Amino acid sequence: MSKTTIVIIIYIIGLILGAIFLDIWSADTNIIKGLLGLGWTALLLIGLFFTEKHERN
Repeated sequence: MSKTTIVIIIYIIGLILGAIFLDIWSADTNIIKGLLGLGWTALLLIGLFFTEKHERN
């Protein structure tokens, strides 16, 4: 299994846990929940960048 696949699986698991335990996608949202989702997506993009960079070298 490639490192890129592992990063994406961790991201999906994090989204599922965030939806279940943190209630990110509820009707009662606030700025903190939005920034939490945005930060998690930013971590995904950073992880993908570094794994692809590492696989090329």
